[in-house]
Amino acid sequence: MHVVFVHGACVRDGEWWWHRAAALLETAGVTSSAPPLPSCGETGLRPGADGPSLPDDVGAVRAHLESLAGPVVVVAHSYGGVVTAEAAAGLPEVRHLLFVTSFLPEPGESLASFGDGAPAPYLDFGTDGTFGVRPETATRTFLQDCDEEAVVGAHDRLVRQSAAVTVRPVGAAAWKEIASTYLVCARDNGTPPAVQRAQAARAGRVVEIDAGHHPFLSRPREVADLVLGLAQSQK
Repeated sequence: MHVVFVHGACVRDGEWWWHRAAALLETAGVTSSAPPLPSCGETGLRPGADGPSLPDDVGAVRAHLESLAGPVVVVAHSYGGVVTAEAAAGLPEVRHLLFVTSFLPEPGESLASFGDGAPAPYLDFGTDGTFGVRPETATRTFLQDCDEEAVVGAHDRLVRQSAAVTVRPVGAAAWKEIASTYLVCARDNGTPPAVQRAQAARAGRVVEIDAGHHPFLSRPREVADLVLGLAQSQK
């Protein structure tokens, strides 16, 4: 069993965000990886109005999944759930999807479908076709339950992303055909728990913990144990 972590919006270096949970999984004999997302500038393409968007992210994650031998559990965080909804569709090697404070779009829905039409106050949309997290809001919105080391590391990895990813609809809903679990983070100040619970109703199983937006940094043991349980259930 291999675990693939798909990170959220406006950040880079998925392996760093996932490293605490990954280390615990490795001690249990489970390997993991985190493919780069082009729309976040991780593959050398510049984000912007003419830059990479959701289809590029979907293509990158799908190619990574197809390159793996054996069964896979995908852990999708926040915006990563939108990418995964399409990227994992129709792939028999993907045995389970774990959505962490994430979105489970229907075909035709986009990230913007889950808001009220107004930009979130913690996001900055630029005239260059990119958006990013306002640094002064990042800690209290997404990292309030993380230790200082994690907070510093997270701020170092904030990036601008192509804004088109917020409105581009997905063409598939992998969670309809693949077993899925939703991890609700009850202290998330970015994705309100009520929104998470509404999304969780689309998943096959729901687990809730008292954590903020990045539980794999603040509560890695709980996340790793959940993933291990999912992995073992596929054997």
